[in-house]
Amino acid sequence: MSDRLIIFDTTLRDGEQSPGATLTSSEKLETARQLAKLGVDVMEAGFPAASPGDLMAVQMIAREVKGVTIAALARTNEHDVTKAWEGVRDAESARIHTFIATSPVHMKYKLRKSPDEVVEAARAAVTLAKRFVDDVEFSAEDATRSEWDFLCRIVAVAIEAGATTINLPDTVGYTTPEEYARLIKHIRANVPGAEDIVLSVHCHNDLGMATANTLSAIDAGARQAEVTVNGIGERAGNTSLEEVVMALHTRKDFFGGLVPRVDTKQIVPTSKLVSHLTGILVQPNKAIVGANAFAHEAGIHQDGMLKNRDTYEIMTPQSVGLEMSRLVLGKHSGRAGFTARLNELGFDGIPKDKINELYQRFIELSDRKKTVTNADIIAIIEEDAQPKDDLYVLSGWRANSGNDGRAEAWVKVLIEGVDREASANGNGQIDALFKAIDKLIPGGCSLESFHIDAVTPGEDAQGEVSVRVRCGEHVYNGRGVATDIVEASVRAYMKALNRGTVVAEVTA
Repeated sequence: MSDRLIIFDTTLRDGEQSPGATLTSSEKLETARQLAKLGVDVMEAGFPAASPGDLMAVQMIAREVKGVTIAALARTNEHDVTKAWEGVRDAESARIHTFIATSPVHMKYKLRKSPDEVVEAARAAVTLAKRFVDDVEFSAEDATRSEWDFLCRIVAVAIEAGATTINLPDTVGYTTPEEYARLIKHIRANVPGAEDIVLSVHCHNDLGMATANTLSAIDAGARQAEVTVNGIGERAGNTSLEEVVMALHTRKDFFGGLVPRVDTKQIVPTSKLVSHLTGILVQPNKAIVGANAFAHEAGIHQDGMLKNRDTYEIMTPQSVGLEMSRLVLGKHSGRAGFTARLNELGFDGIPKDKINELYQRFIELSDRKKTVTNADIIAIIEEDAQPKDDLYVLSGWRANSGNDGRAEAWVKVLIEGVDREASANGNGQIDALFKAIDKLIPGGCSLESFHIDAVTPGEDAQGEVSVRVRCGEHVYNGRGVATDIVEASVRAYMKALNRGTVVAEVTA
């Protein structure tokens, strides 16, 4: 067995077969260049016999992308193999990959061929491909549902005809890790010449075991892993490139230091490019490249991360091309994570008792929105920094309205230690609330301007309301922040009226 693992990327062939993932020729070339930068060993550029456009794309990639073997897929017939050669003939390093199904169900119902006919088709295709290139791969489609004796027979014939790589695909994601490992060992032990070729594995994720099956096969002696970026592919997808590569890097102890040549720092940039071009989004909790792969929200986890990153991260975000981990602030976050974020934002001189107050405000906000951003925290701090010697304190409010624009509102305001209530009607909830407040806080003040901004993007963003109130000859500003725009408006209006009262008392 070789001490090196070959990464065979089929994003541009099997990955592109994902529903809706079709790429233009220029998009394929852009992806191919990034895959070469990533450092894959073999790039399956397409299926030239499928269409003139696919042939043209493979030819373009073969001519322009260097430093990687360019492979083309072909069924076991003369037309396909010849088209595959047309596609890769200008490549710096070329491979023809030919395949035929070997399971009883495929031979009987899809191919309608006898086992002998399938063996002869494989022999003829590999022999023809060998006339064009030295590097020939043969795949026994649906190998994991094939009879092992027949599999040994056809693999032996392919090796005899000149195949240098033998692929045993789990085409429908049917096998299990232990079973797959036994198959790899069986082929190695029972096929003449198996020790002189590379055994390859190609897994689909129908039962969610593609990565586990691939790694098990590698442990059993397979030395080529066929993968796609982000695990895209037919049905439930293929084995994920990033998962296999980072498993080998992270668990060198278990896999004996068998590490591919992939530049792991290009994993995230490649993932983002493929996601952008195919339009297939990466799920947030996707291993390695998901948005949450290096994000921590639970307070216990954040506390551990702040003390030693090894507590909850088995690899660094930098190793896959990310700048840093994220401590996501939400309702599960603790004081340690909140305090660390304050320090990151430059608020590192806040007394402990004040931090506790701010933390309570943060928890209240977390109950209202999924994630609290830096802008949200800054808004909390800025609002807290405003003067607290308010004469009028809002104790409660309620408002409702209908589609006719009419609204009713009720407010309760603490004035000199006494709760007072008032109700009013208005043209909308905010107008009704302001009129109810005016009944409790007389002073001849009128609203001059009203402005709303979102502190952060998203449907659960905090709203920031700024108001300008004129009381006689003076104008006062007020600002309120809340996830509810109506609440933010009331806070802002109360703040402006309180400032007007304080100024009036000082100048009296």
